[in-house]
Amino acid sequence: MPVHHKTVNEVGPNHAENDTHCSRLCGYLPMQGRFTRPWRGARVCRASPHFRKACLMSGITRRDLLVGSAAVLASPAIAGIAAHRTFAAVDQSIEMHRVSHEIVKSMPTPGMMSFSADGPPPVIRMRQGETTAIEVRNRLDEASTVHWHGLRIDNAMDGVPYLTQAPIEAGESFRYRFTPPDAGTFWYHPHCNTLEQMARGMTGVLVVEDSEDPGFDQDLPLNIRDFRIGSKGQFLQFYKARNTARGGTLGTISTVNWRIDPAYDLPAGSLIRLRLAVTDLTRVGHYTLTGGEAHVIALDSNPVPAPMPVDEIIMGPGQRADIALKIPDNEGEQVELILRKPSGDVRIASFRATGQSARRQLAELKPLAPNPIPEPDLANAETLEFVFGWSPAGDAPANPICGNLGYLFWSINRVAWQGDFPDPTAPLAVMKPGKSYILRLRNETPYEHPIHLHGLTFRLLRSNKRQIPSLLTDTALLQAEETMEVALVADNPGDWAFHCHVIEHQKTGLTGFLRVET
Repeated sequence: MPVHHKTVNEVGPNHAENDTHCSRLCGYLPMQGRFTRPWRGARVCRASPHFRKACLMSGITRRDLLVGSAAVLASPAIAGIAAHRTFAAVDQSIEMHRVSHEIVKSMPTPGMMSFSADGPPPVIRMRQGETTAIEVRNRLDEASTVHWHGLRIDNAMDGVPYLTQAPIEAGESFRYRFTPPDAGTFWYHPHCNTLEQMARGMTGVLVVEDSEDPGFDQDLPLNIRDFRIGSKGQFLQFYKARNTARGGTLGTISTVNWRIDPAYDLPAGSLIRLRLAVTDLTRVGHYTLTGGEAHVIALDSNPVPAPMPVDEIIMGPGQRADIALKIPDNEGEQVELILRKPSGDVRIASFRATGQSARRQLAELKPLAPNPIPEPDLANAETLEFVFGWSPAGDAPANPICGNLGYLFWSINRVAWQGDFPDPTAPLAVMKPGKSYILRLRNETPYEHPIHLHGLTFRLLRSNKRQIPSLLTDTALLQAEETMEVALVADNPGDWAFHCHVIEHQKTGLTGFLRVET
C-alpha cells in the first residue's frame, strides 16, 4: 500500500494519511471605466459590493481602514469579512515573518520574508471537499494579505486588499476559511505590496489532496523561483524601470524550495509525484526532466486528458505541472530537472535512486479524477474583449495602501490599475451568474503575459498563432502579439482580480477585476 511520506516544511492535518504527442508543452503546448483619484476621506468605502455595503452601514472612514483589520472586523455589519472569525475552528496557522536565511552558501540573506519564522514557507496541505480554516498572523512591520492562487473559493476568502478584505495590518491576524472543491497543486502568496513581499520570499506551495489515492509512493512539492541576490548574499534591486516596461526583471539565482540545485534521495524504482509550482515573479521557464521515466498528469491543478511526455514544459509565473516520475531501478542513478536558459541549460534539482528497487511501473497509477468544473455552453456564450497593452497616458500612480512601483506602464482595455484603494473602481466586465462567456484575450505587446483570473477556471479554446490543447486552467500564458480565446461559466459570485502574473506588470497597471453578479 503506497504510503504518503511527509515532505519537509509541511503543515496541515492528516500527514500520515494519506491533443496527442507533442514535443513541447507551452503555456502549455507550443501548438499552443476609469479609476478615480484616491479617496479623500468621505465616509464611504467603495470596493466590492458586499464590502461597500458593510462600510456604508457602519460609517467606517478611511482612517478606520488604515488603522488595521481589527477596526474593520469589530463591526458586526461586515458579515462577509468578519463573521467567519467567530465560528471557524482553527485547523492550521501560518505566520508572516522577516527572516535571515542562507540561499548563497555561507552567505545569509537578511531581510527575507516568509510564512515561517525560521525558513521557507511551509507546504500547506488540505483535502478536496473538506473545510479548512487557516489563521494567518502578521508578524511583519507592514500590511499584507494571502491569496490562494487557483482555488475556486468564496470571494471573501480570496485575499485581495479592498476588493475582498481589508489588509491584515502589522500585529493583526485574519482567519481564512474555505472548502476547496478541486484537487491539485496550488500556491499562496501576498496580494499587498506584492512585488517586494514576494521578491523577499513569500511564495508557498498549497496541495489539495485527491479524494482517492492515485497510488504514488511519495509526494514532492517543488517551489520553483528566482531570487535577486548578489554573490555576498545581499538582495539586489528588485526591479528596473526599463525592464518593467518590457518583459520584467529576471532573478539572478534559480532555486527549488529555497535551495540551489537540491538533491533528493528517493527509493529506487518508486513512483513519485512531483508538483512543480512556478512561484517566480517574472521568468517564463522552459523545463525538462532527464534520466528517468516520467509524464505530465496535470497542469494548473487539472488532470490532462491523457498522460503527456515531459520533453519540454513551458510555464510562466503562477503556473503548475504535476509529473508522475519513476525513479531509476539502479542505486545511484539520478533524474535531473533542467531549466533551459538562453545562456545554457541549468540543473535546478536532482532525484537520486537509493536502496533496492521497488520495481514499480507508471502503469500502476490510477488516473486522476477530473475536478467538478462546469463546461461552458459555447453556442450561447457571450464574448468579452480584453486588450493587454501599454498604458495610454503613463501617469504616475496614486499612493495606495499596498504600495506601487512609481510607474503606470501597462493597462487592460486602455485603463491602468492605480493600486489597492478603498476607492471607487469599475469592473472590466460584469457577468451574469451561471452564464457562459468567451474571453478574447489580445496581447498587443511583444512580451509574454501569464494572465491569471481569480476564483474561476476557464477552458482554452483557440489562438491566432498556434494550436492549443483544450485544457482547463486559471492562468493563460499569452505569447507576444497573440490573441487567445478561453471560455468559462460564471459560477462563483464576487469581484475577481484579473491580472498579469509578471508582478512588475501587475504593479504598474496590468490589473483589473471581473464581477460575477449574485
